[in-house]
Amino acid sequence: MTPLMNYLERLSRLMLNEGHADGLKPAQWEALRFLALANRFSRTAGGLGAYLGLTKGTVSQTLNALERKGLVARSTDGQDRRRVQLAVTPAGRALIDRDPLGELSDAIDHLPRPERDRLAASLETVLRAWLAQRGGRSFAQCQTCRHFRDRAPLGAPHYCALLNQPLRDADSLELCIEHEVPAAGQDRAGGQPTPVP
Repeated sequence: MTPLMNYLERLSRLMLNEGHADGLKPAQWEALRFLALANRFSRTAGGLGAYLGLTKGTVSQTLNALERKGLVARSTDGQDRRRVQLAVTPAGRALIDRDPLGELSDAIDHLPRPERDRLAASLETVLRAWLAQRGGRSFAQCQTCRHFRDRAPLGAPHYCALLNQPLRDADSLELCIEHEVPAAGQDRAGGQPTPVP
């Protein structure tokens, strides 16, 4: 095993150990984090299962536990009554503010900005390649999707061309289940091709 793999394995083990904080199991922490970062199209049991790679049964158990603890609430979608939306409650948000991975985040923040950017880009490349091999979805910020448009009709600041939905500034920073990597030469912000040097 390479030194890089050793570092990744050790980091993942330490992160998993921190997943038992505040009476939650690691899968519950992961679900809470996802729901706090996901957009309105992705905050569903199916979105959570796709993001974490969990079975429907495990997702159901995880959500039931979070709901019993008052950390997550369910509601029916206003447009499709069969679709159940999930939301992090104020108690869940307060718990996220005390996320045990905050210390790791602080350690990463001590890296110089160019180094952090390179590390993030490298890990994103590795993650995308691994997901592609396994048939997984990319789940990235809306503003990095090929369907994201900066100038939206009807006065909204942004727009999803795939779902034909207006997007707020906050939406553009959230994770989306429908995310697709832009084609080579496509401008991520406006969806228009950019000149290739």
